[in-house]
Amino acid sequence: MIDHVTIRVDDLERSRSFHEKVLATLGYKHNIGSKKEGYYGFGFGEDPIFEISQATKDRPAHKKVHIAFKAKTKEQIQEFYEVAIANGAKDNGKPGPRKNYTPTYYAAFIIDPDENNMEACLY
Repeated sequence: MIDHVTIRVDDLERSRSFHEKVLATLGYKHNIGSKKEGYYGFGFGEDPIFEISQATKDRPAHKKVHIAFKAKTKEQIQEFYEVAIANGAKDNGKPGPRKNYTPTYYAAFIIDPDENNMEACLY
């Protein structure tokens, strides 16, 4: 079982603001880290599941990573997509069925400010 995933980003505060708003649609909350510490974590309780950290010259930002977040409802997926687009994300697949994945797969895809492919899915 995976404990958490961390990606490095170019602009920590921009990414914090973006992910805080978008992940809130799926029930995630900022639960650890600060600008001073150089990272932020998001999760459901005290432990982070998804973290972002400030890229440096020696540790560049991750680009084009695909991360899928589990949703509980189709409405959450719609809200995830709408909030992401309203906060500067690019469309990479509007909310809808993805029957080529599984008969019940439903998802939306966006490209975040750091060029990563973020997905909200339900199946």
